[in-house]
Amino acid sequence: MIKNKITAILFLGFVLQINSVSAQKRAVDRIDLKVDSVLKLMTLDEKIGQLNQYTGDRDATGPITNSPNKLKEVRDGKLGSMLNVRGAKETRAVQEVAMQSRLKIPLLFGLDVVHGYRVTFPIPLAEAASWDLAEMENAARVAGRETAASGIHWTFAPMVDIGRDPRWGRVMEGAGEDTYLGSKIAYARVKGFQGKGLGNLDAVMACVKHFAAYGAAIAGRDYAAVDMSENALWEYYLPPFKAGLDAGAATFMNSFNTLNGVPATGNNYLQRDILKGKWGFDGFMVSDWGSIGEMVAHGFSKDKKQAAEQAIKAGSDMDMESRSYLPYLAQLVKENKVDIALIDDAVKRILRKKFELGLFDDPYRFSDVTRQEKEINSAANKQASLRMAEKSIVLLKNNKQTLPLTKSLKKIAVIGPLAKSEKDMQGFWSVSWQNDKLISLYEGLQNKVGKQTELLYAKGCEITDTSKTGFAEAIAIAKQADVVVMAVGEAYDMSGEAKSKANIHLPGIQEDLIRAIKATGKSVVVLIMAGRPLVFNYTADNADAILYTWWLGSEAGNAMANVLYGDYNPAGKLPMTFPRDEGQIPIYYNHLSTGRPAKNDQDTRYRSAYLDMQNSPKFAFGHGLSYTTFDYADLKLSTKELSQQAKINISFTLKNTGKFDGEEVVQLYLQDKFASITRPVKELKDFQKVMLKQGESKTINFVIDKEKLSFYNQKLEWAAEPGDFKLMIGTASDQIKLESEFVLKDE
Repeated sequence: MIKNKITAILFLGFVLQINSVSAQKRAVDRIDLKVDSVLKLMTLDEKIGQLNQYTGDRDATGPITNSPNKLKEVRDGKLGSMLNVRGAKETRAVQEVAMQSRLKIPLLFGLDVVHGYRVTFPIPLAEAASWDLAEMENAARVAGRETAASGIHWTFAPMVDIGRDPRWGRVMEGAGEDTYLGSKIAYARVKGFQGKGLGNLDAVMACVKHFAAYGAAIAGRDYAAVDMSENALWEYYLPPFKAGLDAGAATFMNSFNTLNGVPATGNNYLQRDILKGKWGFDGFMVSDWGSIGEMVAHGFSKDKKQAAEQAIKAGSDMDMESRSYLPYLAQLVKENKVDIALIDDAVKRILRKKFELGLFDDPYRFSDVTRQEKEINSAANKQASLRMAEKSIVLLKNNKQTLPLTKSLKKIAVIGPLAKSEKDMQGFWSVSWQNDKLISLYEGLQNKVGKQTELLYAKGCEITDTSKTGFAEAIAIAKQADVVVMAVGEAYDMSGEAKSKANIHLPGIQEDLIRAIKATGKSVVVLIMAGRPLVFNYTADNADAILYTWWLGSEAGNAMANVLYGDYNPAGKLPMTFPRDEGQIPIYYNHLSTGRPAKNDQDTRYRSAYLDMQNSPKFAFGHGLSYTTFDYADLKLSTKELSQQAKINISFTLKNTGKFDGEEVVQLYLQDKFASITRPVKELKDFQKVMLKQGESKTINFVIDKEKLSFYNQKLEWAAEPGDFKLMIGTASDQIKLESEFVLKDE
């Protein structure tokens, strides 16, 4: 009887699954029929209009070509989308104009919602330092809800470019240098933005960008060329894009750079062969701001007319602000230089998303003022930002358990150019608001210490000062205190798009200020606020404790205060390598070996090493301390000989051996010791974030299978080769606690 019931339940589940798949297919078929019916009604000019996107009059993110008759063009059906129009009232007003067009095709409204909409979250690179996928998905979920409630259908995020060069300002917008971690984060963020799926009123379309390899710009100069092997492209730079696609990303954005001589915007191989061909992407591709027209400056196109031809043929569906498609595509079709089928395919991709969003049923369904007022800037959203900010902080150094601070401190000196800053806590690529309120470090400490502790303050210097006139006051203040908390780093607009820097040292005379305060003999805790890895060797060597706090968003000061006092035990780990000097860049943990490797920092004779500097970074990928300590022990492998179809079960014991409850990010690395293509010295292949109470132990389990051992071989085939592998488990890429080896057998 029980067996029959189980069989019946399984059969019912199977039937329901089949019915669900069938229902989804029917829904897709219905939308396709609707798209085709609209397409048949459209003139060529109306079709081309759908491929055209203009900016509104606020929040411009590139050079604007004046268009005094934008609303007339909307009314004439010459526009498919607008960006930088935000707010339920504002989007409704523009959509009403679109409803006066002949076919009443609704507009899409897009905005760069990169790390929060009304409530600002930590910059993406900071969030990546949390290694907390669920929390990052939730951050994108909150941003998606607030964005959708403000009449916006589409965010130009996440940026999933792998960034190995901290001179490139846009590293702040990504997930760091590692392909595995970056892919996991890309998937989580797309899921967060899109929620339960397009059509839900709290979901926005994600846009995975920038396709592709933008993060490898030569010398870290934004918009510069990229030149790399096919193997590097497929192995390191494409996987996060595939992860975003697998998460269901509605749209992609191409990139400004050339790739091996061909601009990405006009790159058939990237957009047609890989994305829409091999990967089967059925959403649409939008150009980056003006990138179609910029192919002229690249020397790839003679003029905008040729650029329009090359872009549409290569698979760029929507022209963002280059004004190339609208003037020239119709003429190109009439001259038989562009097949109308290419226009139709691009239009259908865009119309399909408008149907999926439900805009044809109700063009104003996202423009609800009441829902906007209820959703944005809520207490729950601020709490999510605080939680994300706490998890993003990385404890780089903590000599003699300087941190956490004790409640018994009578006087704390808060010194530095960022101690009372609010605006800088917002970071680059944030949505601007009038009368916005962010929490500075000083205010966060005020909220924390109450009346029992006196806060003393001195700025000391500005971020880029060359004058030391403020040092005397800062020194006098420091001498009165029990401990000094220093807030240094970058201004919010020093990292981001078009913010490449040849010198990434801590700006101005800030390290001189730290040196002067350290000379007082007081215990010095340094908080570094920035959008990229910086060089700060004196501070790294001499400060008693260092917290890397990035730009943490709306609740920055409260998060920093919670960590300083131990109400949150920091667990962040660096998602990028921190160099000792710019001369080491690019520097990243998963580099290839060499025929003459340096075995240590002193081994420089006829070795791959510098004469004047160590090879090793200042802080390695994956580095991050805790107020507690963890012990790794008792590594076990279920087998040391793995067949192609089998798996290795790995276990070890992790114990919290310190005095605080805390989280540890356990990192698993592999090395393929001998292969047909030289493999990296180590590669992150899995990780777990584990919470342990003081004294608690837990058995941690990992599984290694063929997929984790695979790579792109000389024929660009994804395959695992038989041979010897090294297993490494640790707390950072340079802090390996457990090691073993195993063999993948040839079958």
